[in-house]
Amino acid sequence: MVEARWKGVVIARSDDTVVVEGNHYFPLDSIDPTVLRPSATTTVCPWKGTANYYSLVVGGEENLNAAWYYAEPKPAAKEIKGRVAFWKGVQVG
Repeated sequence: MVEARWKGVVIARSDDTVVVEGNHYFPLDSIDPTVLRPSATTTVCPWKGTANYYSLVVGGEENLNAAWYYAEPKPAAKEIKGRVAFWKGVQVG
């Protein structure tokens, strides 16, 4: 079982993550929806496509753009569709 924690709170837990470039991509339904806030930020990866972001809110504190996902990944990254990864101080393990 892999967990993602921020500020000591488990925000995601799954035994079905996909690891790409060292990042665990969690199924969306394994993430506590109350901690996710949509962000307008996007970035582009040449082989995965356009990444969209969520900010996290835990205990009244916000971690801007700390989670990302590919709504329509390119064919080479199709296994991460519907999945979310974390960074910016989120502990995954």
